[in-house]
This record gives sequence, C-alpha cells and structure tokens, in this order.
Amino acid sequence: MARGKAAGPETPTQETAPTAAPPLMPTAVQKRWLCRGLAQAGGKLPLFWADGSKVSAATVKACLAAGWAAPWFSNPLKPDWLVCRLTDAGRAVCVGAHTLKK
Repeated sequence: MARGKAAGPETPTQETAPTAAPPLMPTAVQKRWLCRGLAQAGGKLPLFWADGSKVSAATVKACLAAGWAAPWFSNPLKPDWLVCRLTDAGRAVCVGAHTLKK
C-alpha cells in the first residue's frame, strides 16, 4: 500500500472532472416550450402542455442550465413547481436571432 494514501477507488476532483457545456441549440421539445413564452406577459413559461400534461422537470432544468429560461418566482401553493420566464437568450433561440450574428 502506498504511504499516505488509502486503498480504494479514486473519485474525480473538481479540477479533473469534466464539465459539460450547455448545448448551443435546444432540442425540439425545449424550443417548443421556450417559444410558448413569447406570447405570454413577461415571457412566462407554461407549467403544462396544451394537452394538460406537465412539462418535464428535465426540460425545465436543461433550459435553466443553458440560460434560455430563468426562475421567476416560487409558488407558495406548489413549492415543487418551478415558475420560469423566458430570458433574452431564450427569445433569441425562438426568433432565430442567434443566426443573425455578423
């Protein structure tokens, strides 16, 4: 056994662990959710799809991580629901402004 080091599996440290960069473009589902905020006051993003099903937490979290959405306020009646709004970056994804860079 090496001196000063316990035997066992190594765990990656913060310096060596790879970090995934947010994607440059949203998936079709993410873009559909983001674009629904264009017609809402303040860019409010819906909690539910038009058919009544809940927008998945994975979709919401991915858009938050990419900077396309931002938390807006907490819902005291449903604290597990994350109410979000569209950011300028999210608007750009919806209207295609990201392709207009010169």
